[in-house]
Amino acid sequence: MKRRVKLPEPVIKLLIVDDSALMRRQLSTLFASAGGFEIRQARTGKEAIAENISFAPDVVTLDINMPEMDGLTALSVIMTERPVPVVMVSSLTERGALATLEALNMGAVDYIPKPGGTISLSIVEIERDLIAKVRAAAQSRLRPLPATPPAARPAPRSAGSQALSRLRAAPRPGPAQKVGDGLVLIGVSTGGPRTLGEILPFLPADFPWPVLVAQHMPGAFTKSFAERLDRMCPLAVQEVVAPSPITPGQIYVARGGADMVVARRSEGLYALPRPESAQHLWHPSVELLARSALAHCPATSLVGVMLTGMGNDGADGFAEIARRGGRTIAESDETAIVYGMPRELVDRGGAKAVLPAHRIAAQLCNWAEAA
Repeated sequence: MKRRVKLPEPVIKLLIVDDSALMRRQLSTLFASAGGFEIRQARTGKEAIAENISFAPDVVTLDINMPEMDGLTALSVIMTERPVPVVMVSSLTERGALATLEALNMGAVDYIPKPGGTISLSIVEIERDLIAKVRAAAQSRLRPLPATPPAARPAPRSAGSQALSRLRAAPRPGPAQKVGDGLVLIGVSTGGPRTLGEILPFLPADFPWPVLVAQHMPGAFTKSFAERLDRMCPLAVQEVVAPSPITPGQIYVARGGADMVVARRSEGLYALPRPESAQHLWHPSVELLARSALAHCPATSLVGVMLTGMGNDGADGFAEIARRGGRTIAESDETAIVYGMPRELVDRGGAKAVLPAHRIAAQLCNWAEAA
């Protein structure tokens, strides 16, 4: 019998773009030590655009705040002239979160939190995640911009008008969801913001089931992310920062840097935030969300939707939902930016349907109407 020869991994051409010489040096040293990277650096957005043509990198890490040309402007040119997977390097601030979400909407694949304080010490804390994200980006699929949802709410003109708009448009709080009603659980990681933008805005205002979303994301980002989705979606969207009754016509986004679980009280189901569980690698944990829902709801009332992302978070829990008679969807390789989490669900035999992202909302609506 011939012995299989393991072929070496292809070298990834990486362009590091940052106006800080120290940051460029630290990142270059980190990736050089990891092995498998051919590295080049750029100091400005203009240099990044030129290197994207001459060096033809497989992946770009791109700082947002740079002189001459900022990262968002450079990204727009890169995605026009020579599209390439881009991982944004972002500060964990509200302003950084808004810019990062805009970059993801423009075509960036992922983001890395920029170390604060002493860079040489802080960068060690994100080393594993950083390398994994860049390697995953090298294997990712670039996607065209999603279609505009037909019934999205227009963004208010100001914070004051936004508050007034929400008071007028928001439905009166109803009773918490009863066990036996439908409940949609969505797990997603790398590429999630754009992919969710192809699904959630297409759920109509009368969609009868609550939707709980566990998107792997830092705590500084999920507030802005939920607010952005709220402006896009006919359904109301909220970040879960306190115990919240789970009611129809609502989308609940797990708070970053924490986990979200389903609990039952006398009046119905609640979404609860809780500190990160050390038993789970990724947060907010999709697996923990699925297991908590199974503990309080019949599996036949649950719908698990596994979208793009690295790793296998939630695959076991969603497969258990399917085994107990619930419905599950895995995003297909056709549209998944990173076909990791959906593949894990498919490989476990836990996907009742395998669909491209743009068909998932319609399937959810069909199931809800037939219930």
